[in-house]
Amino acid sequence: MFSVVLLAALATCVAGDALPEYLLPGKCALPDLQDRFDLRRYSGRWYWSHIIENEYLPMETCVHSQYDYSYTDYGFKVRTAGFNSDKEYLRLEGQVYPTKEFPAAHMLLDFPTVFAAPYQVLATDYESYSCIYSCIDTNGFKSEFGFVFSRSPTSDGSAEAKCAAVFAKNGIDFSRFQRVSHNADCIYKA
Repeated sequence: MFSVVLLAALATCVAGDALPEYLLPGKCALPDLQDRFDLRRYSGRWYWSHIIENEYLPMETCVHSQYDYSYTDYGFKVRTAGFNSDKEYLRLEGQVYPTKEFPAAHMLLDFPTVFAAPYQVLATDYESYSCIYSCIDTNGFKSEFGFVFSRSPTSDGSAEAKCAAVFAKNGIDFSRFQRVSHNADCIYKA
């Protein structure tokens, strides 16, 4: 599926238009993953602190996700919600789960309106921050996304600082990350 999206993007470029912003020349980083990742401890609510811009995510502010661990599915049912640029409250539902090919910290993101993508937990303490990387590369181009999660919508900056160091150590440019706004108008009911 990604190859089709990539080929369509390249065809657009050849037709005279620029490549989509999410498509960059290069290869994905091969980051270190969280050791002994514990799915059960990862469960719960995560507030999005920073993100590499993602055209597939319609929410811009107040973005948060609820990760409900499922023992029978060995993964998470995930509900993500927030406001779009028109101040509409939107909600997406999908799954994040490990596969047999990779360690538990290297999962698959599977939402109905988005092509399946890697979901790699680079670092987390389960209680205050999580650093997520998702990237697919082919034919010399990459589609790279990153996320900083916090257990609180009003982070003191520690999640940002910890993840900035983790991403930098793994060769991922943290200057591409943008802050996700959380304010008094936010509704958290994912």
